Amino acid sequence: MITKFDSLFAGHIDMDNVGYTGAAVNDRRFPNERLVTVFDKAQAMAQLMDRMGYDTFWMAEHHFQHEGYECIPNVLMLAVHLDHATRRLRIGCGFNTAPMWHPLRLAEDFATADILTRGRTIFGVGRGYHSREVETFGAPILDGEANRELFEEQVEIILKAFDQESFSHQGKHYTLPPPVPYRGYELREITLVPRPLHRPVECWQPIVSARPRALDFMVRHRIKGVIGGGAATMAEGPVHGYREAAARAGRDLALGQDLCLGIFFHLAETREKAIREITPYYEEHVKMFGPLGFVPGITPAQVEASSRRGGWGAAGVPTVEHYMKTGAWFAGPPEELTAYLRDLESRFPGLEHVNVSTSIGTPRAIMREQLGWFAREVMPRFSR
Repeated sequence: MITKFDSLFAGHIDMDNVGYTGAAVNDRRFPNERLVTVFDKAQAMAQLMDRMGYDTFWMAEHHFQHEGYECIPNVLMLAVHLDHATRRLRIGCGFNTAPMWHPLRLAEDFATADILTRGRTIFGVGRGYHSREVETFGAPILDGEANRELFEEQVEIILKAFDQESFSHQGKHYTLPPPVPYRGYELREITLVPRPLHRPVECWQPIVSARPRALDFMVRHRIKGVIGGGAATMAEGPVHGYREAAARAGRDLALGQDLCLGIFFHLAETREKAIREITPYYEEHVKMFGPLGFVPGITPAQVEASSRRGGWGAAGVPTVEHYMKTGAWFAGPPEELTAYLRDLESRFPGLEHVNVSTSIGTPRAIMREQLGWFAREVMPRFSR
């Protein structure tokens, strides 16, 4: 049953002229004074969610985005700050991009956040998808197989460091510790200092391709999955795929168990008004994520059209109504969203977490209005 509601803030600043009539993504550049407003915006969202009874406020790690879309480079540092600005809200790393870190530095930083926030920081890892970010930090992303190979070894190291009092690791990319002399003996094992106080560590990862290899890796390491908002829509395939991977590992999960389903939403008194209001924010999402492969089914010609002003209709760029049919987007009154979530419950009886988010490009005032409205009108219908 659905009992916990989260929201993701990837870190966009308020901007004017959003939608297909607004500035093209590659033409957007904001001064530092505008980019740093993301931190105050994140705090305002977290404090609202804390008051309204949400479970987890997720933030995403990203770098170098002068376009103003994803402007939080250090989720763990911000999580510690937000812990002091809230009372009970959990702060989720959605997600730390492992290939851009040394795995032991990421493990140490999370352990520190876990201690300082008294367990309210939730660990999450991803492989990354921006070539400008990952390749700049010296890791592969254009070579997908190399990226996955590196990521999997890093995650194994991180979880080993969390769980074991001392450990060693020999792999393709890392030998930890290196066999060097230290204070009169040869180093053979190493201890993470500090280790998280709250173990086993709850870990989440996005499900994008939903390929068996990826799902088997997640299940093997007890990593929970987030579906939605990217290449994996609300189709049932990834949900069934995760359960099947668990069965291959000898675990019997209810359909939807250990998963979080995400939707973009916008509430209004009528469906027509909601669609009208959400459309420019949906279009900004397509402008940003279409070239990165996170708008399912969009063609190369439509991606090209979405990268400039005008011509969207002629190119047949899908409208928000198209993705409302897949379940990845919702626009309408609160009672219809409640019914939609009830349908999810009936199809996925093991589902506990739902992530309801406003689209990239949505102004702070409207984000707060929408999350507040959802908390007042929809969340109480699912209180247990």
